[in-house]
Amino acid sequence: MTAPEYGAEALIVCDSLVRIYQTDDVEVQALQGLDLLVDEGELVAIVGASGSGKSTLLGVLSGLDAPTAGRARVADWDLLAMTPKQRLRYRRSTVGFVWQQTARNLLPFLTAVENVELPMAFVGARRSDRRRRALELLDSLGLADRADRRPAELSGGEQQRVAIATALANGPKVLFADEPTGELDRATGDEVFAALREANTALGTTVVIVTHDAGVSSQVRRTVSIRDGRTSTEVLRRDAGGPAQEFALIDRVGRMQVPAAYRRALGLHERVRLELEADHLGVWPDDHGADDDHEEERR
Repeated sequence: MTAPEYGAEALIVCDSLVRIYQTDDVEVQALQGLDLLVDEGELVAIVGASGSGKSTLLGVLSGLDAPTAGRARVADWDLLAMTPKQRLRYRRSTVGFVWQQTARNLLPFLTAVENVELPMAFVGARRSDRRRRALELLDSLGLADRADRRPAELSGGEQQRVAIATALANGPKVLFADEPTGELDRATGDEVFAALREANTALGTTVVIVTHDAGVSSQVRRTVSIRDGRTSTEVLRRDAGGPAQEFALIDRVGRMQVPAAYRRALGLHERVRLELEADHLGVWPDDHGADDDHEEERR
């Protein structure tokens, strides 16, 4: 019997995903065999320090960048096999995107309702349908009285909520948000997160938030940490704001990233000894290697 394909039931699948950038004679591996599954209807935060690969991952999944190797799928779309025309259709129909910089999300010469209508115009929706849906989305995000305002007449939080409505205009399967609260104060940022949760719970849209702010994990049920181009740990909560459990992640080829604090505390470096017990796996320092190091120091 053939084993089911990895992530067969998931909405988003990354399987040993690689993204390499080549500049002159320098090769940078931004993603180094990353594995990730996101189920339909989830609200997930992806966190990591600058340079960890989280923004590269977001670019690949949103169709703004092409992966180098591995496998990446969102809904029925194979992100490695798409033509430029298919990539454009994918971005218009399957995913929505909210940038950190509010100025990148909205056209300054259009009103809020006109900005929300614009993606629907690109796919040929009728004018009356565009206006009705745009007003419904703005109302659901608490912006009904701001529909005729231009971005310059809105606060930063209001602009981001209009951006969320715009990203939701064509009913995407997934909404990606890149540091959506990065330019906002805490109170305003909480309002934007409330809008993202509304999109997730009321509309059923899968939401993936990429941020460097580890505090975001308290506002979602699942937080995936990325380090050095791979998923490293995952925090799960039964309810947003509730108690958390943190797990290390083992990728498809058996690699696991041990947090630096643990490595320092236990003297784990280069080689470790593994011992398989009945109900757990023991990881021990390589004492022989440590003796060699001490001998080298004495010399």
